[in-house]
Amino acid sequence: MNPIAVSVLHSFRENFHTEPAVYFSPGRINLIGEHVDYNDGFVLPAAIDKGIYYAVAQNNSSDIHFYAMDFNERLTITAATIKKIDNWKNYVLSVINEFILLGQEVKGFDCVFAGDIPRGSGMSSSAAVEGGLAFALNEMLQAGLGRVELALLCQRAEHNFPQVNCGIMDQFANMMGRQDEVILLDCKTMQHQYFPLRLQGYKIVLINSKVPHALVTGEYNVRRQRCEEGLAILKNHLNIHSFRDINSVGDLAQFKLLMDEKVFNCCRYVVEEITRAKKAAELLQQDNIAEFGKLMYATHEGLSKLYEVSCTELDFLVEWAKKDSNVIGSRLMGGGFGGCTINIVKKEGIDQFITASSEAYKQQFNIDPEAYVVSTADGTRQLTVTP
Repeated sequence: MNPIAVSVLHSFRENFHTEPAVYFSPGRINLIGEHVDYNDGFVLPAAIDKGIYYAVAQNNSSDIHFYAMDFNERLTITAATIKKIDNWKNYVLSVINEFILLGQEVKGFDCVFAGDIPRGSGMSSSAAVEGGLAFALNEMLQAGLGRVELALLCQRAEHNFPQVNCGIMDQFANMMGRQDEVILLDCKTMQHQYFPLRLQGYKIVLINSKVPHALVTGEYNVRRQRCEEGLAILKNHLNIHSFRDINSVGDLAQFKLLMDEKVFNCCRYVVEEITRAKKAAELLQQDNIAEFGKLMYATHEGLSKLYEVSCTELDFLVEWAKKDSNVIGSRLMGGGFGGCTINIVKKEGIDQFITASSEAYKQQFNIDPEAYVVSTADGTRQLTVTP
C-alpha cells in the first residue's frame, strides 16, 4: 500500500474520531494536444500513478474540517458560510459549492489529504484535488453522479472560485483514466475511446524544471481570450463553429491581416495542434512511436514560438533532449510557463538521460531539477488501506 495513503489514514485517526473512507485521485499526463481542450480539439491524456490521497468521513455536525498535510494547514467552515478564500482552499471549497448548487445538502465532514504531485509541475494537481473530494462527496451524499458528470462538476469548480477557465481534459483524465491505456478525447463532443499505450521498450520520463507555473496569474486566461478573439473574427467570414472546422493553416492565413499578431499566432498553433493530435492518435494505433515523438517536438515548437507559453528553462530541457539518441520525443507539458517536460525515452537510456540533462540544467540555471518515471493508472477510486 502506498505510504502516503497510510500516512493520510493515520493522520485522520489522530485528528478525528471516526473511521474514514480513503480515496486516490490521480494526476495526469497529456501525450499531445496541449491548450486545445478549450478550443474544441482532440487530446491524448492518461491518468498516472502520482496523485492526491484523501481520507473523508461524516462527523454528525455542521462543521467541515480540512487538514492539508502537505501545507500543514487547517480550515474549518460550514456549508452555509462557504466563500472564495485563497490557494488550495478555493479548490476544495469550490467543489463543495458545486454540490450545493446542484441542490445537495452538505453536512459536516472531516477530511485529510496529501499527495505526491509536485506543485506547479504540470501534472494537474488541481484536478486531482478537485476529483478526489468530488468522488468522496458523491459517495458520501449518495448524489448519484457518474464519472463524466463528476469531471464536468470539477471543471465548473475550477472556473468558479479559483477562476481558472480550464478545458475539460484534466478533470476527464482524472475521472476516466485506465491503467496501460490512453484516452482519445474529443473535447467538443466528449466522445472518447481507449487504446493501449504500447511504448515498445520506452518509458515516459518527466523532468521538472522547478520553475513553478501559476495559471491563476492570468496568462492562461489571456491565451484563451486570444483564441476567442481570433475565432470571432473567423466566424464573421467563414461558416465555422470552431477551430476544428478549419482545414489548414492556409485557410487561416487569409485572415492574418485582420488579427493582432499574437492572436493570429495562437489561432495558428491551435489549428496545427488539432491536426497533430489526430495524426498522433493514428500513429499510436499503428505503434509508430518514433513518428509520434517527432510530433511532440513540433508541438513544443508551437507552444514556445506561437502560443508563447514556454520559458527559457523548458526550452533548454527540450533542446537537450533532442541531443540524446535515447529520446524520441520531448515537449513542455501542461499549461506552461514552468513545470515539466514530458519525454519518451528508451528504458536502457533513462538513467543516462536523467543524469546528463540534470547536470546540464544545474550548470545553466543553478537549479536542481527532479525526474519522475511515470506509468499510467486508473482514474479516481476508493482504496482499501490496511496499515
